[in-house]
Amino acid sequence: MFPELTRDDVFRLETRRLWLRWPRMADANAILRLAGEKAVAEMTASIPHPYPPQAVEPFIFAMRKGNALGEHLALAITPRSKPNELIGMISAHRQATGVPFIGYWLGTPHWGKGCATEAVQGLIDSLFSLIDLPAIEADTRVINPASRRVLEKSGFRSEGSFLKSLPARGGLFPCEQFRLDRSTWAALKSWSASGWAHAPELEPEQEPARGAPALGIPPRRQQEQAEPCPA
Repeated sequence: MFPELTRDDVFRLETRRLWLRWPRMADANAILRLAGEKAVAEMTASIPHPYPPQAVEPFIFAMRKGNALGEHLALAITPRSKPNELIGMISAHRQATGVPFIGYWLGTPHWGKGCATEAVQGLIDSLFSLIDLPAIEADTRVINPASRRVLEKSGFRSEGSFLKSLPARGGLFPCEQFRLDRSTWAALKSWSASGWAHAPELEPEQEPARGAPALGIPPRRQQEQAEPCPA
């Protein structure tokens, strides 16, 4: 599903403030520290808490191997000013339906700054631009309204709640399914280019306005309080 372009570890996506790049073994300590926090892990399907130190390097190897084989696209979220400093991760995984599923998490020191929204919009714009996809799907735990807001600001619509198995949480938990169709994505890009804001903020902006990142990502107003989503 994922094109040759993404299968080399020099591949990266750039937004105004972020670099999304392949994870590296040098990211191990940051992943252990940030993903291992209870506030982050408990909102995901697969991150254990506490995070076993011996599991980090095998995880990074698996993510890199899957990227190289085109099985998924897993990227470290880093500041453009500090591309070696991992602050979270975002990924897209293929499903049997042909519609990829995205998940992400962000370390707690970086919540409330719009980074999750910027990363999500950067990834979905790239996926739709590089691959002939009908849609992209995601889900979030119903107790995670901030993650829901990230998806809504990126154009996803809710398709209802369901019980999902979250292996790292040890059972079935209520989650909400989201879907973004290509036609909706294209319309939102067109409206944004014309000056429309498809998801206006309810509170005043508290960060510098961001411009259009690489691959045609339109400027959007983004702010959230917490940002982990099932990984």
